[in-house]
Amino acid sequence: MDILIKRGLAALTLWFSVNAHAILQIEITQGIESAAPIAVVPFAWNVPNVPQPVKLDEVIGNDLRLSGYFNPMSQKDFLSWPTQGSQVRCQDWRMLGAENVVIGRVSPIGQIFEVSYELHDVLRCQRIDGLSYRVRAAELRRLGHQIADQVFKMLTGIRGAFATRIAYVVAKKDVKGPVYELQIADWDGHNPTTILTSRQSIISPAWSPDGTKLAYASFEHLPRVPVTVYIQDLEGTRERLFSTNDQVSAPAWSPDGTQLAVVISRKGERDIHIVDLRTKAVRRLTRSLGTSFTTEPIWAPDGRSIVYTDDLGGRPQLYRIDVRGGRPQRISFEGTYNTRATFSPDGKLLGMVHGDGAGYHIAVLELATGAFRVLSKTSLDESPSFAPNGSMILFATRDRGRGVLTAVSADGRMRQSFSLAEGGDVREPAWGPFLTP
Repeated sequence: MDILIKRGLAALTLWFSVNAHAILQIEITQGIESAAPIAVVPFAWNVPNVPQPVKLDEVIGNDLRLSGYFNPMSQKDFLSWPTQGSQVRCQDWRMLGAENVVIGRVSPIGQIFEVSYELHDVLRCQRIDGLSYRVRAAELRRLGHQIADQVFKMLTGIRGAFATRIAYVVAKKDVKGPVYELQIADWDGHNPTTILTSRQSIISPAWSPDGTKLAYASFEHLPRVPVTVYIQDLEGTRERLFSTNDQVSAPAWSPDGTQLAVVISRKGERDIHIVDLRTKAVRRLTRSLGTSFTTEPIWAPDGRSIVYTDDLGGRPQLYRIDVRGGRPQRISFEGTYNTRATFSPDGKLLGMVHGDGAGYHIAVLELATGAFRVLSKTSLDESPSFAPNGSMILFATRDRGRGVLTAVSADGRMRQSFSLAEGGDVREPAWGPFLTP
């Protein structure tokens, strides 16, 4: 069993009982000093005799606050609660220090809710955006994230990622021993859903590009098979990639979703293979000949190459190889330990776990210039995963003796921590792709 799998198992043994449906709580641990003041006014709820299932202003305001770019103002300081543009008095909001105001209203149309939102620039005293939506009650929270995405894009020029999801693994104990659960949730930890429950460890979850499936490595066939890969449809069905006794791990989807790169250990040789998911044809990509430690493939966003971890030079570093094969090229040179690569969506940045002798941190390499910077200050960081808009990197670490997730901005200026309120561990994060509306 390879050292990274052993390291993962060692971390898993530290886990203890957690609630399978506990909501991840987010705490900003480092904000951006220049966060812009914004007012998010409670949306008018024009639905008589029906309580609000979701307060849209809370969802929107929370998303904007957690982005680090905005500082939503306290509603107790508002001089008025406008719900349509004609009611926005720019002078009042400027006096309070707001730069922009979000307003809206919700009205019933049969079993559907019509939601209207407006974004106003109160410094220039003009409406800069406004949209209407029709959704069911169960879709209101997601709509709140979509509106936050729209506000974020209008004010920053960056596509928001608030309507995306994350996958992660938690563990609990019952009278029979540990239970491991693969879960997905909204980016803010709400709406957690358990996709899989197992008595054996689950590691390396990876989202399909369309967000409908998760590939992961499972230890459920121990001791006959050390580790194998499954593909889990979020609707509930799953398929084992190979029904063999070979050790299969570290799944990574191709950008078009038609192929999966995996690591296969067979007869003393450990290499990256590419699997055509339509035909099940398998092609060996690397040629270790049993002399190197090859693991953790990740596809470049253009689909032309794969970056992976190897110790060809005696210590783990990152290498790139053309998907058609050929000679790999080393691409990480800072320090003596760089593993677990993750590409930014535009392919310009490469995130990784960087060891500096004092611990393991999250770092990014600017591929065009070679600029290298360490983003995290914690010392046991693992499993980095870029947000689909490239603004954040989600990773696992330990804090006060328990496993938590942390998100750090790609420039290192903003940081937030995701933890389970009940005091459990959460590991192996993977940030999902953008979802279609």
